[in-house]
Amino acid sequence: MVSLTELSNALGPLLVFHSGRQQPNRQLTGVHVSELEDPTPYLEGGELLLTTGMPLVRNDAAAGEYVARLRDKGILALGLGLGPWLEEVPLPVAEACAAAGVELLTVPDGVPFQNISRAYWRLSALSSQADLMSSLGTQTALAQAAMRPDATTAVVRGLAQALGGWAAYLPADSGPSTFWPASAEGYIPPLRAETLRLNRAGTHSAATFEIHGQAVVEYSIGTSGRIHGFLAVGPGRTLTAADRQVILTVCTLLALKARQREVVSGATATLGAAVAKLVLHGHTEAARILAADVGLQELPGRVRVLGLTVRAGENPGLLIRAASALVPDAGLPPLPDYSAAGPLRHEEESALYLVLPAHEVPAAGQEPGAAASSPAAAHPHLAGALSEPVPLGEAASVMPAVRRALRQAPPGSLVGTGSDSNSRAREWVTLLQGYPRADLVGTVTEYLRHRGHWENASRSLGVHRNSLRHRIGLASSLLGVDLDDPDVFAPLWMELRHYER
Repeated sequence: MVSLTELSNALGPLLVFHSGRQQPNRQLTGVHVSELEDPTPYLEGGELLLTTGMPLVRNDAAAGEYVARLRDKGILALGLGLGPWLEEVPLPVAEACAAAGVELLTVPDGVPFQNISRAYWRLSALSSQADLMSSLGTQTALAQAAMRPDATTAVVRGLAQALGGWAAYLPADSGPSTFWPASAEGYIPPLRAETLRLNRAGTHSAATFEIHGQAVVEYSIGTSGRIHGFLAVGPGRTLTAADRQVILTVCTLLALKARQREVVSGATATLGAAVAKLVLHGHTEAARILAADVGLQELPGRVRVLGLTVRAGENPGLLIRAASALVPDAGLPPLPDYSAAGPLRHEEESALYLVLPAHEVPAAGQEPGAAASSPAAAHPHLAGALSEPVPLGEAASVMPAVRRALRQAPPGSLVGTGSDSNSRAREWVTLLQGYPRADLVGTVTEYLRHRGHWENASRSLGVHRNSLRHRIGLASSLLGVDLDDPDVFAPLWMELRHYER
C-alpha cells in the first residue's frame, strides 16, 4: 500500500501538507476527486479526497459540516486545489480538519488533479511489485523450511515471523500443537475449543473469529477429503494480498507434509502387519528377518497378544487409541496409550490382533478407563482380550485362547486368557519360590525337564539322587499334588518355563 507521506514526497511541491510538516505514516486506499457537497456515498474510507473547494465557500458552517461528513466516513485526507475558488486555505476549514483528525494538504494552482491520481497508482504498482518479490522470497524460505526434519515447527515459525504475529498448527487427532512464539501458548486452549465448535458445524476451509480481543484466521489442512489439522494465525494487523498468498503457501506445505506422513505411516503399518502375521502364525524367524530388512524396531523377546473387536469400516488406529480406556479384569494391567505409535497388528475376520512387548506398562499415573477417548461413547462394542506374557516364538500358541476369550468379553472390558490350571500353576511356583531351605524351583524344573528320570535330573542339578528324591518329596508335600500327574506337570512346566525367562 501507499502512504500519504510517500505520495507527498513523490510529488514534492505539487502536494504539500498544510501544516508544513509531514504527518504520521498513514496508508491510503485510493485518490478520489469530487466537487459534491456530500461525496461520502461514493467513498469507502481511507482515501485522499481532492476538491477545488466549491462545497466549502458558502459559509463557515458548511465547511464544518463537510469535514464532519468526511470524518464519519473515515476519509484520511482532504486535498484543496488552490485556484479560482480558493486562493488560500480558509481558516474554518483548517480548524475543522484539525479537530476532525483529517489531514489537510494543498495542490498549487494549475496542477491537474490527474497528476496526483497517476502518482498514487504508479506508487501503488511499485508497492505491489515489492510485496510480490518479498512474498516470493518468503515462500521460498518456507519451502526450504518444509524440507527440514522439524518441518512443521520451522514452517509455523517462518509464517509467524513473516506476518509479525503468531501462528499455530493444531492436528485434527488432538495431538500436540505447534506454535510460535512461545507467548502464543495462551491462545491454544480457546483455539481448540473454537475449532471444535466450528467442526461440529461442518468442515470449513477458513474462518475468522476473536480470541482475547484479537482477530484470528483459521484454515483447515486436508488432502483427499480428510482433514489433518488446522492452521491459525493472529497477525495483529490487516492481512494484505501478499500475506494471504504466503498463508496459502503454508497451507499447501502443511498438507503435503501431512500426506507424506500418511503415506509413510501406511507403508509402515502394512509392513508391520506382515511381521505381525508371521509372528502370530508361528514363523518367528521370518518375522525377525523381515523386520530387520524393512527397518522396523527389533522384535521383543517376550510378548503379550492383545485381541480387539473390530467392525467393518472402523479405523484401526482409533480403536487402538480407545483400547487404553478398556476396564481390565482383576489381575490385569491397564493398556498403554498407543496414540503416538501403534504396535504390530494383524487384522482378520472381526478382530484386530496386536503383538505387544511384555515389558511395556501404562503411562505414569494412568488409571483404568482414564484415556481421553471413551470406547463406550465412540466404540460401544469394543472389547479386548490379553494373553499372558510368552516368548515371541510361542505367540502363535496363545492365539486360540485369545480368540476364545475375545468372543466372550463384554463390551468395554479387557479380559485375560489364563485358565484355572494357569492360575494354580502360578500359585504352585509362588509356593516353591517361598521355600527357604532349598531351591525347589530349580529342582522341580530339572525334574520335569528330564521327564521324571532321577539319574539325569540329579546329574543336571549336581546333587545325589537321594537328595533329589528328598526335595521332590518336599515339593509334592508343599504343593499337595503328584508331580507325575499330567494335569499337574503340564501347566506347572509351562509356568516354570516362563519363570526361567
